[in-house]
Amino acid sequence: MHTPHPPRPTYPPRPGAAPGESDESLAALLRAQPEGELAQSIPLLFARHWQPTYDYSVICLASKAQVASMVTAAAFQQILDRLKRSESAVALRPQLLVTVRDTVRAWSAEDRISDVLPELRKPAGGRGMRATKSLTPENRKLAERSFQALPGLAQCVLWHTEVEAEHISVPAGLLGMDPDTASAALDQAREQFRQGCVRAHRELAPNKDCRYYNRLLDVPIRRGGALLPDVQQHLLECRFCRYAAEQLSHFEGELGVLLAESVLGWGARRYVDSRPGRGHAGARPGRSGGRRPRGGGRHRLLSQFPTGGRRAPHSGWNAKAMLTGAGLVTGAGLVAVALLATLLVTTMWSQDDGATDPSSPGASGTNGPSAGPSAGAGPQAPPAGSSSPPPALPTLPGETRLRNLAADLCLDIKGGKAKSGAATKLVACSSAETQQWSYEEDGLLRSVANPKLCLDSHVDAGVVVLGGCAAADAKRGDDVRYDLTVRGELLPRWHEGLAVAPSSKDPNADVVVKIRDRTDEQRWLTDGSTASPESLSIAGTGAPSTQSADDRPAEGAGAGHPGEILSEDLVTGSDSDAGSGPAPQSVVPLSVHESTETTV
Repeated sequence: MHTPHPPRPTYPPRPGAAPGESDESLAALLRAQPEGELAQSIPLLFARHWQPTYDYSVICLASKAQVASMVTAAAFQQILDRLKRSESAVALRPQLLVTVRDTVRAWSAEDRISDVLPELRKPAGGRGMRATKSLTPENRKLAERSFQALPGLAQCVLWHTEVEAEHISVPAGLLGMDPDTASAALDQAREQFRQGCVRAHRELAPNKDCRYYNRLLDVPIRRGGALLPDVQQHLLECRFCRYAAEQLSHFEGELGVLLAESVLGWGARRYVDSRPGRGHAGARPGRSGGRRPRGGGRHRLLSQFPTGGRRAPHSGWNAKAMLTGAGLVTGAGLVAVALLATLLVTTMWSQDDGATDPSSPGASGTNGPSAGPSAGAGPQAPPAGSSSPPPALPTLPGETRLRNLAADLCLDIKGGKAKSGAATKLVACSSAETQQWSYEEDGLLRSVANPKLCLDSHVDAGVVVLGGCAAADAKRGDDVRYDLTVRGELLPRWHEGLAVAPSSKDPNADVVVKIRDRTDEQRWLTDGSTASPESLSIAGTGAPSTQSADDRPAEGAGAGHPGEILSEDLVTGSDSDAGSGPAPQSVVPLSVHESTETTV
């Protein structure tokens, strides 16, 4: 099966045939061409923009079949028609890519088209795009609004340098200007883009408090200083402002991921990673001051707020620096972790022999629920003043059925036999061994019926099947690993915006991955606790340990990947979507021996 990742071209991007001949001038020739004559500007525009547009078609379709070329050609036809009607050609590349995305979505919605082009039905492609409500993530709305308001010249230089990772001479050629002028335009465009995000935050603010904090967010983030304590507290309570702070934090370094996710949404990170210039990081000639080094000086906010994708490759986490000038909005992340840890310890601690860990905060006179694992199942926090570092959040394996909340049916293996390549489906819940699963500390979802096999959501273009379990650092490591959210969603680590879900709520429905939309169809319950939206799902069976402010996040479920779509409600190291609902009330380990049910 083809994967949604396109091959990396081996050639550098081409700015066009004739130096100084801008896209806009080629479009003018197209408009002036007499009816019925071949426009000579068309092959020049194709030479400049065909390959990246085709690459994105492959990503949107999750297929390199002929239909990718058909979608690319259709997108060009639509754009050329607009150019003939005197629309601007200044920022042609993002226009073409958005048209590709919209074409795939529109075609997949037509049964007549998908009947003859079955590649449109892939869950990781057209079918998934059709199912999603909005292709722009909620935490990219401000950047989307800001980019759309930019003049075409600013859009062009930003897109080609930041997303395409091309030399400044490339957008200069597309614009018909010299590289020095384009470089100055790039610096101005970055500032315009940032100011647009700040303005969008102020204009779209849901209440006067958010408008009040507008400048209190903007100035410290720009200067790399710490936020005021009341601003940090507000970030814990307000998702809108938390998203705004995260978007503003991108301006200290590269903007490629932020721009792509804002404009494209679907497959944005894969498109960014597939760009030929991405392998040549560093300062670019013609750009004032070169590129700001990633990770130098200020810390990216994304490294403190967990995201909905893969685990961060750099797990180092200095909480002390988060409250100083070296930490950017990061005090909020520290307070979030401390708040969550306190809640977990004081109200949800699984006890050993009915006694609360005396070293835990709130141990005095506070007993947690007794539904936890047996004594010794989870590590204990060290005594105060201990020189040894406290343990990471435990994620011990547990066996359970996975029941879909919307369908009230359980995840099972097609054919009743656990073998490699076997698909999964929804069936009536039973005691069958093929309905038993084990979620392990590193995110593996293992079949109890055949422990050598794990759930693989990538090998078959988004259809969830059984595949061989793989080490975390293996090429297929992310294909068989999932992060858990407090809502009970299973998020595959190979794609930042998908969630495991049935194709329908009917019995025998295939289990696939879809665009994450936070509906009940994407929530899973286990044998052992409540289905309340406020119940914390747990990464395995261990209760959370108490962590000091200097602890780094656990390496298991829930750790994020910098730059990917923000998901603040992952279990490990998250702020648990603070402010958007009641505080978590209970946590129950994965167990097949309990009589109630819980979200995973």
